[in-house]
Formats: sequence, C-alpha cells, structure tokens
Amino acid sequence: MEELFRAFRVHQDDLGFRAGIDQISLTDLPEGEVTVRVHYSSVNYKDGLASTEEGKIVKSFPFIPGIDLAGEVVDSRDDRFQSGDLVLCTGYGLGVTHEGGYAEVARVPADWLVSLPEGLTPLEAMAIGTAGFTAALSVERLLANGLTPESGPVLVTGATGGVGSMAVAILGKLGYEVTAATGKSDMQDKLLGLGAQNVISREDISQGSRGVLGKELWAAVIDPVGGATTGELLKSVKYGGSIALSGLTGGGKFDTSVFPFILRGVNLLGIDSVFCPAPLRLKLWQQLAGDWKPVTALEDAVTVYELDGLPVALSTILGGKAVGRQVISLISK
Repeated sequence: MEELFRAFRVHQDDLGFRAGIDQISLTDLPEGEVTVRVHYSSVNYKDGLASTEEGKIVKSFPFIPGIDLAGEVVDSRDDRFQSGDLVLCTGYGLGVTHEGGYAEVARVPADWLVSLPEGLTPLEAMAIGTAGFTAALSVERLLANGLTPESGPVLVTGATGGVGSMAVAILGKLGYEVTAATGKSDMQDKLLGLGAQNVISREDISQGSRGVLGKELWAAVIDPVGGATTGELLKSVKYGGSIALSGLTGGGKFDTSVFPFILRGVNLLGIDSVFCPAPLRLKLWQQLAGDWKPVTALEDAVTVYELDGLPVALSTILGGKAVGRQVISLISK
C-alpha cells in the first residue's frame, strides 16, 4: 500500500474553517479492525453539512467526512474479513464521529462492515449508498405495516433527491402505483422513467387543508423531506396508512393534530438508517442486490465525480440542485 494517500478533510484551527484535499498516511486514520482501500463513496445531505462550519456535524478536527464507502479489504484483524474481500459500510459513526469515506484508504470497526452482496459492484453499492439503503428501510417498514400494491397510491416526496429517486425505483419495480412529488418542474420525464406513474409539484401537497383532516389520497408516503409538508401529508393519508419519515431538508419541525392518528389510525414511522440492527441491514442489502435492485435509478440517476470534484458535488446537494445520486470515485489513477 502507498505510504501516502489522498483524503478530503475539513479543518478548524487558527486559520479558520476550511476544507480540501490533503496527503495523509495510515497513522492519520482512526482505530478499527479493518483497513479498506476505498473504491467509491457517495454524497449525502449530511456530508454537505459536514463540509461547512454552519453544519455543526463535525466536532473534532482535522476530519474526513463521508458517511458511506465501498471497497476492498487490505488488512483485517477480524476473522470475518480477509484481504481482497469486497465490503461496504454505511451508518454508525462513519463520517460523523469516525473518519469516513472521502479518502483513498479508510479504517473502520469490523462490526460496521457488510460483505458486498453478489449482484452488486462497489460502484452500484455506492450509487445506492446511504440514501438507497434509507429508501429500502422505508419500504421495508411500510410493508411490515401492511402496505401492498392493492392498498393504493404511494407518494414519494423529494423524488429527484437521493432517497426519493431510489424509493421511486424500488417501489416501481415492486409493482406499486407511485406518485412522485418534486420542486423541479423539468424532471417529470426522468421520474416517469424511474418508475413513477404520476408526477406532482411539491406545492400540490403543501397548500394546506382547511380542516384537521383532508381527502384520503395516499396509502403510504415515503418522506425524506420533513418540515411543514409532513404535517400536511398526515391529513391526507388513507385509513390505516403510514408515513415513513427519514429526513429534514424541509425543516426539523411540523404542526399537526391528534386527529389523523385517532380518527384514521395513521402511523408515523421514524426511519433511522444509522443504527439499523445488523441482521436487518444485511437482509436489506441482499434485497437491494436482488429483487429490490433499483435498476432504473442505477441506469439513469447517477453522476460520478473524481475526488477533485467533491466540492462541486457537496455544493450541489446543499443548494438543492442534486438530481438522483452523486458518487465519488477514489480509485487511484
């Protein structure tokens, strides 16, 4: 292994806050049983926040962001992994409290790793990434709460984003009637290509009902947006339906009343991909490599950047301009 390798790090010191690519060595990496040569990472909203002083994600400096990675084991002190194994890692403290995937080499705890399932390449694994895993977890929770294709239409908010686009592709593949909501009016054809049957503007779901309940429209909702829209959506979920809530790009608070819950039996399901139990994590990755593989999104909703292009990708996702998934290649030329 090369003595020095490249990593994108954020700093905060006497010179202020800054971010950029550094040359570092293995001694700069945190503790962990497994050392991985990173092939790909992805760009998520949390990564964008971690790259800014205002994001308040990173607490110690210098620090390597990147909340997921896929690559090849080069050294392991754990019998579950051997040199040459292909692995992936999402969640836990990666890229938040434990230095993450935006480096050509990473060192992580063995318990955080998942062997790359047959049917996925490292590039595909990170094109799915944390966002796609969150989408799959959202679908799994909805199915566990009784959702079937016969239940009726499923709404996906933020449908051109990472979680949203993957959710549209997964649900479409599983035979659900998907309505995609987006603020990007020029994305209708792309969303229909991903698997949506209908596309609406986000304004259509945030007009507000005059009463405490509105017309029953959605059998379920996958909502990675949050904010005021979530409160409005609760009014229009069908009897016994559910909202799977996983994000806050629309804000961290919303207003609601008890009536959707006590009159329609609506479920508000919290989706946490960070500390998802290992058995469920493995099950979902195997499904994502098999029957749930979001083929349409992998074919038409992925942009790959070199490490030098990471600042552009981070700026794009923070600015709300990202469409689909952004992947960072860390394969040395």
